[in-house]
Amino acid sequence: MSSKEIITVVGATGSQGGGLVRAILADRDSHFSVRAVTRNPDSEKAQALAKLGVEVVAGDADDPASLEKAFAGSHGVFCVTNFWENFSVDREMAQAAAMARATRKAGVKHVIWSTLEDTTKRVPISDTRLPTLQGKYKVPHFDSKGMVDHVFAEEAAPTTFLLPAFYWENFIYFGMGPRKGENGEYMLSLPLGGVKLPGIAAQDIGACAYGVFRKGTGTVGQRIGISGDVLSGTEMASKMSHALGHKIGFFDVPFDVYRGLGFPGAEDLGNMFQYQAILGDEFIKNRDPSVARSLNPDLLSFDDWLAKNKERIALG
Repeated sequence: MSSKEIITVVGATGSQGGGLVRAILADRDSHFSVRAVTRNPDSEKAQALAKLGVEVVAGDADDPASLEKAFAGSHGVFCVTNFWENFSVDREMAQAAAMARATRKAGVKHVIWSTLEDTTKRVPISDTRLPTLQGKYKVPHFDSKGMVDHVFAEEAAPTTFLLPAFYWENFIYFGMGPRKGENGEYMLSLPLGGVKLPGIAAQDIGACAYGVFRKGTGTVGQRIGISGDVLSGTEMASKMSHALGHKIGFFDVPFDVYRGLGFPGAEDLGNMFQYQAILGDEFIKNRDPSVARSLNPDLLSFDDWLAKNKERIALG
């Protein structure tokens, strides 16, 4: 039987959790083994993990009892939720709270909760700078995580709070990549309000989480924000131009225009970008690349990420 301590990973077949799984497996000297929690252990992605030596167990964030069973015997648990799967604040908050309480019941020693800010603490519902969404949120996919932080602080096993940045993979999967305009020129269009955007490779979030687990429980109670680079829209477009071999300009889309684009989540994302602009330097300071690099020495810069992913960025 292995004497290694078990790190159990929620979302092990996803971006953040998958990055943590790969980071543990890549460290031959690690004193951790990895357990993947998935709703369907027989899925192709779950079986691929099993073939790599990962212990795969069943667990469903909508079923608290299954989580407690999946977490049993773990030293650490990485908790993450996916708002975009259901677009439901209530469901995501219930799932996160269930994870939190299950970690304590299972006797876990260290939890990492991948969270975001409760934006209503800085931009109250009465503040008209940001439209209020669903009657009680400013940025639903942020608030649905930040509003559960107190549950992790009060009812979970000892918890470190990890705050990721904008995924650069959004330029591949979320329709945010450069597009050709009517004049034939490519344009990167984002609503940044003139501020810089902290960003990160999704896999590096998991790798940074591994760095937190390696540091140990001395990080409990801390809020650790991470990014791989902090760049203006013009800087991102310039770097894309170099990597993709096409001249790419940048257009800073007005927030109201972006919110009105009509795709699922447009209002939420428009508010997200405007919230970041309102906080400005404060938001950037809370996601320092040097902090991320101290946790993950192999942290990718935006140039690094582009070099690895340029073939996957479809120019619209």
